[in-house]
Amino acid sequence: MSNSNQWISALKGIIGEPNVIQDPDRLKAYAVDGLAPKAVVIPGSVEEVSRLLAYAYLEKLAVVPRGNGTKMAAGGIPLKVDLVLSMLRINRITEHDIPNLSLSVEAGITLAEVQKKLVATGKGSFLPLDPPYSEQATIGGIIATNSSGPRRYLYSSARDLLLGLKAVSPNGDVVAFGGKTVKNVSGYDMTKLMIGSWGALGVITEITTKLLPLPEASATLLASFGDLAKAGSLTRKILHSVLLPSAMELMDGKAADRLGEKARYLVAFSLEGVGEAVERQVAEIGELAKREGAVDTKVLKGEDDRTFWIRVRDFALASVGARLIAPLPVILRSNVVISKLPEILGRYETMARDAGIGCALIGHAGNGILTSYILDYGAAKMGPVVDLIGKFTDEAAKHEGNLIVESSPRDLKERVSVWGRPRSDDVVMRRLKETVDPGGILNPGRFVGGV
Repeated sequence: MSNSNQWISALKGIIGEPNVIQDPDRLKAYAVDGLAPKAVVIPGSVEEVSRLLAYAYLEKLAVVPRGNGTKMAAGGIPLKVDLVLSMLRINRITEHDIPNLSLSVEAGITLAEVQKKLVATGKGSFLPLDPPYSEQATIGGIIATNSSGPRRYLYSSARDLLLGLKAVSPNGDVVAFGGKTVKNVSGYDMTKLMIGSWGALGVITEITTKLLPLPEASATLLASFGDLAKAGSLTRKILHSVLLPSAMELMDGKAADRLGEKARYLVAFSLEGVGEAVERQVAEIGELAKREGAVDTKVLKGEDDRTFWIRVRDFALASVGARLIAPLPVILRSNVVISKLPEILGRYETMARDAGIGCALIGHAGNGILTSYILDYGAAKMGPVVDLIGKFTDEAAKHEGNLIVESSPRDLKERVSVWGRPRSDDVVMRRLKETVDPGGILNPGRFVGGV
């Protein structure tokens, strides 16, 4: 294998010297769990990505794909980091089919930039994804991690929205899966396999996705409760009704307080669509909330409506400032049976209180995802937090679920299983990784099962 000076010289020959970062001080900003790369490469085209990966594959260099870094605190500790592959220069909208509401866009553009352009085109449309840190998160990073937010309840996740994607495989081959006119065939659905694969199977370079027309109106209804069982009863009745909010979040008092709301428990509904339908749903859900024992209800519109959901979506930023910088927040995400989410939220709340750990809890009440934000993590609390993660994981497992550590400093990752309990499909993923990336060059060690 060539020494570092030789392969850095080769990388410069592929993408040009200005697009290779070597300065040790600058490289610190690209460290993954404390492991700084030997270089950062910033290709400007898919062809350059292909040539870079082909060279890395040949030289057995470990490559970590990166957008704006909003998900770099997630995943397992990498086995090694030779190169960080920045996708920020590959950031064009390549096709916008306005009549058929579809979009093809390169991986390095941010979701916020895409939404801005869509709103200003024709009658306006949007990509119905609202993952955390949408202002900074790139399309490639969102798709690679299958990141989603509160409006997943109505609009589903990227798995249901994407029509196809393009990627570069570990050996440098440029591949395409799906597309606007491609029908499903037998065998692996590679588009869905690439979504949420954490860059372990290939580097996503472009996606083709469905769009939706902009809703005519929107509003938020907040229902405050003093009793968790009553709040949970409201969410279950909405689930089994004809009412269809775009988001339905159940949260504890600590989470509500950080969002500027005073409530023991808070249920937040986002309503979108035709103006009359939005007003009708606000009224009907408000009446149902009162019948279920809500202490108070409140309606948000306009800028208050928009701001509230940005704060829910980006809740972690309330603890660490305007950007995700050290100290990293500890964020845990559990998935459980939908009907059990209120009950498990209550148990998590009790466990955290008994452990003396400040913890804010926000649940997607319509799909069984419960996010726990540890509010006061520090070296002195590592032991109790490790124990608490174990108890949370055990509780989720009792209800057909699991827990992953979505964000954490390295010292905590060294003591917990960041992907939770082993899953039945871990073996399949390992075999697929060995087939697609036998050299193990892409994100080694960061994905499920340490692949």
